[in-house]
Amino acid sequence: MGATDPFAQPESLISRVYAYVAYRLGPGADADDVTSDVFERALRYRDRYDRSLGSAPAWMIGIARRAIADHLEVRRDVVTDELLESADVSDLEGTAVVRLDVRSAMRRLSESDRELLALRYGADLTAADIGRLLEMRTNAVEVALHRALARMRAVLDPTAPPTIEPGRVGLPARHAAS
Repeated sequence: MGATDPFAQPESLISRVYAYVAYRLGPGADADDVTSDVFERALRYRDRYDRSLGSAPAWMIGIARRAIADHLEVRRDVVTDELLESADVSDLEGTAVVRLDVRSAMRRLSESDRELLALRYGADLTAADIGRLLEMRTNAVEVALHRALARMRAVLDPTAPPTIEPGRVGLPARHAAS
């Protein structure tokens, strides 16, 4: 096993894990609770971290994926589209409006697209790290990310010309339910 301490840079890990969890659940108390659970689990299994199998952030995101799944199993009443659409955004700055648009658009994507985008942009993992985590080849991750981004753009701007072929190509079926 690699002897490197996965908690050598805790501030960076906390930020990356929280960002990933917030991409998946939305920011707030649920993201705080799940992030805390991730670190409790990681501390409990700290001696199992093997640097040769991937970076510390990728290891932590793997734990976060399981913690999110557990959280969603227990709590199915996560923020709904109706709640997002009923929010009064007239007094918010432009960036807040964009965030609401992006959150709403994310909810319209497939689970596999949301997962890929959260891993890449929420957790800031590389395609290689995502590939190891999801047991996919790096180039397959890059293609899937490109297609997920194109679908996201299409949801955000339905009047824009399509940038990918019709049809949905996402994660292999074994990863879609992760």
